Amino acid sequence: MTLIQAPTKSTTLEATLDSARRSIEVASNELAEARKRRDAISAALRKEFPGSRTYVNGSIAHGDALTPLTDVDQGVVIPDPDNIYGPGRFGPTRLEERAAEAIRVALKPDYGDLTVEVKGRKRSILIRFRDPVTPGQPDFTADVIVAIDNPGGQGLFIPRYTGWDRSHPEAHTRMVRQAVKDTDVMYARIVRLLKHWNRSNGKPLCSWNIKALALGCITSPVGLVEGLQLWFAYAADQLNDGETEDPARVAPHPIKLNNPRPEVVRQMRRALDTLLYAIKLADQGYEILALDQLADLFNDENMLPHPTRSAVMRQQADRIKDQGSNAGSSFGSPALIPSTNSLRERVGTRSWAV
Repeated sequence: MTLIQAPTKSTTLEATLDSARRSIEVASNELAEARKRRDAISAALRKEFPGSRTYVNGSIAHGDALTPLTDVDQGVVIPDPDNIYGPGRFGPTRLEERAAEAIRVALKPDYGDLTVEVKGRKRSILIRFRDPVTPGQPDFTADVIVAIDNPGGQGLFIPRYTGWDRSHPEAHTRMVRQAVKDTDVMYARIVRLLKHWNRSNGKPLCSWNIKALALGCITSPVGLVEGLQLWFAYAADQLNDGETEDPARVAPHPIKLNNPRPEVVRQMRRALDTLLYAIKLADQGYEILALDQLADLFNDENMLPHPTRSAVMRQQADRIKDQGSNAGSSFGSPALIPSTNSLRERVGTRSWAV
């Protein structure tokens, strides 16, 4: 086994990341309102479809929502005792139209400017409440998935325009919640940071891809710095081999990337290089330079601002002085870092992700 450097002994990066992830957590008033609206949607769906069950999915259900909140996810599994819906039979349109009308009727008294969209949607009914939690700020929406059980296998049939796809969102939520429990909440905290990194760096992946990859490498309690190391290394290796398969082994196709796969892999490796260089600088005592690298990684001055330019220049001068005549050739370049394969060896990967 190839050994790699131990996680940084400096507490600066860990404390900075912890402060940053707190700043991007969904606000308590947004969270309370999201749950209220989600519960109202769930009640309307159960009333419209007796014997149905509802489930929650997405960032609120998984405990990794960012601020500002953009959407909430709600699903309903509708009984189909006569087996008239599903592939080769009726599509989801009738059920979606019934669900949409039930939601309009139930929520209109409280959200007078409510709109519910069905036509042309790939998977979900889109609800626009048009009632922002904070006046003057964008309001979040809701995505509602109408599903039926798959009588011939695991999971559900969920809409794909006028047809059906196989998926298992209920299992996904169980898997994520178990990971949160197994890691003493660190899974959710690391995922939140990664989702923000993704959002501020061109969104190369969808949020579910981030979480699916994290299920394979964030499997025990770890710090934020180490967790980010593990994820970037693991994600780069996995995506280099191919797109991410469904962790529940139900969806027939892997999770699609938003950019070409080689480009995404290069972005993962660059991010890992930046993070490891920040760790090296912190371990050498150049914490301002380390924070400057960390700010480069997240690319968001509101979430994690760069140190002042003057402070960075002073510490650059100190480092050059400390390194003597060799400083000019070494500073400014990423440090020698362990390979992503060696980082991968540190974690017991989930069998589904191997």
